Amino acid sequence: MRTCSTFLTVAELGFWEVAQRHPENLALVAPDGTEMTAGELFAESNKLVHGLRAMGVKQGDAVAAVLPNSTALIELYLACMQSGLYLVPINHHLAAPEISYILEDSESKAVFCAEEFGDICAAAVNEANMPEEARFVTGKLTGFRSYEEIKEGQPEGLPEDRATGGVMNYTAGTTGRPKGVRRAIPPIDPDTAAELFTFFFLLFGIEPYKDNVHVVVSPLYHTAVMTFSMTALHSGHAVVLMKKWDEEETLRLIDRYKVTNTHMVPTQFRRLLDLPREVKDKYDMSSLRQVVHSAAPCPIDVKERMLDWWGPVIYEYYAATEGGGTLATPEQWLKKPGTVGAPWPMSEIRVLDDDGTPSPTGEPGTVWIKMGDYTFEYNKDKAKTEESWKEGFFTVGDIGYLDEDGYLFLCDRKSDMIISGGVNIYPAEVEAALVAHPKVDDVAVFGIPDEAWGEQVKAVVQPTNSSDAGPALEKELIDFCRERIAHFKCPKTVDFIDELPRDPNGKLYKRKVRDPYWQGRTTAI
Repeated sequence: MRTCSTFLTVAELGFWEVAQRHPENLALVAPDGTEMTAGELFAESNKLVHGLRAMGVKQGDAVAAVLPNSTALIELYLACMQSGLYLVPINHHLAAPEISYILEDSESKAVFCAEEFGDICAAAVNEANMPEEARFVTGKLTGFRSYEEIKEGQPEGLPEDRATGGVMNYTAGTTGRPKGVRRAIPPIDPDTAAELFTFFFLLFGIEPYKDNVHVVVSPLYHTAVMTFSMTALHSGHAVVLMKKWDEEETLRLIDRYKVTNTHMVPTQFRRLLDLPREVKDKYDMSSLRQVVHSAAPCPIDVKERMLDWWGPVIYEYYAATEGGGTLATPEQWLKKPGTVGAPWPMSEIRVLDDDGTPSPTGEPGTVWIKMGDYTFEYNKDKAKTEESWKEGFFTVGDIGYLDEDGYLFLCDRKSDMIISGGVNIYPAEVEAALVAHPKVDDVAVFGIPDEAWGEQVKAVVQPTNSSDAGPALEKELIDFCRERIAHFKCPKTVDFIDELPRDPNGKLYKRKVRDPYWQGRTTAI
């Protein structure tokens, strides 16, 4: 294994500076174990910039990626970030119509897919009417150009007229329709932007040391996963990619590469804790310095057990695709178990009641966040954007309270949102799919307790004919749903009811249906 050979100074921060000054440093380990130096990654990502420009992609345009964790996705990120492009990472578990919608809504000028997702990608790009010359694939796929073709014969040096780019992640809105979170790109050069990027790591005490190694254990299409991975590259760290989560493989990679930092979700903690003792004891975890988690509530006992196992290296923060946030160091969390932390130095937190009045200490309300002069908009959705902002603060609808020391505790999630394995699932989208079935008269979808995933998707259906209720219809509805939206969004089980509770105006009293499933449990964190 190659290693980083030097401690980086502030002047050397940012991937392109690191790569030019220390091209021999290890930058990337692909899921198959292939190692790539900073100099090699620098050259390949530069060739991609030249290739995109040659096909007419220009500053301000978007390019999309339906890729697994891979060298290609990292190269594409680095290409976009120095050529003024928006990268649109797309969840490869989505159904073809969902991917097609994002391609059209983002107005992506090119899409990069993987052969393993070929059927879904082909259907999506055809539905979106993307020209064949703008379709690329790692591997082979009829109607797509080879990923290597766009780089072939292109220069390895930095392109001219470099400009900072951005990432436009898609997050579902209140209607379940995906919304692109589009941030204004700052008018600064890519090297300055990359240097500023690294300051985020200082919140967690992660510094640009020569021996830092980051392991990626979750899909890069998630905002936080991409942010942490790219911040590691800009900090001169080696980045180790895992293609698919596996508990023992995670431990093996930490031991093999002497990993110092990573980003996880609580479901992964649970899976790791469930490993047999003899498996845990095979691997050395002493290299870990910062294990950062977010995305879903972490049960107090799970976090306590992780701290007992790995030591005081577990950091928690609260944020969303739209921004953040708060931070709880291991020491802070142990003093205030259950907290998601105090505001970042550049952030402010307000908790307001429904009238917009600050909630008293300890009283729940809607959480609002301010990050200096930071702003964003939901792509092509002015109403949603305006609804989410108030006096320079934004909200994603989470409910929480502040204690007497200003630490935030979350009490509930977005009104109906399901969080399963750290992934947000919006019931309205699932309900819309199920209600299209001719045997469904009405439906309610919500989360129920799941020991492994935190929550699982449950559907309660009012059938058109009560005599149809039963296991056969349950299977039929689940299969029907899976044909229309991503499998992870579909219900694991379906129950039946004679009539769902609605008021005279048609409003569903969802809590009346959901609460029995949570009896003896609490959604409070």
